[in-house]
Amino acid sequence: MNANLIEIFSSIQGEGRYVGCRQVFVRFEGCNLNCRYCDTENEAGKHLVLQAETSAGSRKFREIANPVNPQLVAEIIEEYMRETPHHSISLTGGEPLLHADFIRELSKLVNIPIFLETNGSLPNELEKVLDVVDIISMDIKMPQAIEREIWTKHKKFLQIAKDKDMYVKLVIPGDLVLYDFQRAVDIVAEVDPNILMVLQPVTPMNNVPPTKPEMMLQLQKLAMQKLHDVRVIPQTHRMMNQL
Repeated sequence: MNANLIEIFSSIQGEGRYVGCRQVFVRFEGCNLNCRYCDTENEAGKHLVLQAETSAGSRKFREIANPVNPQLVAEIIEEYMRETPHHSISLTGGEPLLHADFIRELSKLVNIPIFLETNGSLPNELEKVLDVVDIISMDIKMPQAIEREIWTKHKKFLQIAKDKDMYVKLVIPGDLVLYDFQRAVDIVAEVDPNILMVLQPVTPMNNVPPTKPEMMLQLQKLAMQKLHDVRVIPQTHRMMNQL
């Protein structure tokens, strides 16, 4: 039931539907994908200690030996919540669904909504925690980002998650393959055209080119032909220098 965690801290959600909300972030180690624009060092087995913020928003951290158990994580979360109100717990990574059993156990120990940030590639693992997760932020990973297609897994994931409070997020690089973008829009529309799609201009790194403003407008227009709610939202926490 224990898991290696990278960090636990209190900050502002910088992406998607709940941008601006105060959350406790619990970052898991390890991911089953390798996106070329990834902004997190999450290699499994590399983090010998968890960096836990000493108090909510202090930006000062203490080290705790990995792996840790859900009880300890719940105690840290409760400390932050006593200091300041939080909207939810953001389970992020890495890929949190690699730790489904840990998530289920943690959900029993906290009294705050659980916000799952996921790459949307593990539908069977989602089914294990669907009843204890309140909000789902699902990334759609296009083949150019991960060098393979996972459309079938994405569609199954959407079908499982669609009745929750959920939205999809699509990171847009400057060298976007338009066919892949259209395929992503089609898959969401086939499941439910009411699902919110967030188009996120890539934060340039790892030699991934930035996205031109006019391109984002054209892509939003294209997506709105099939989806009812399409928004363009960058990584605002980076603009504010938040964690």
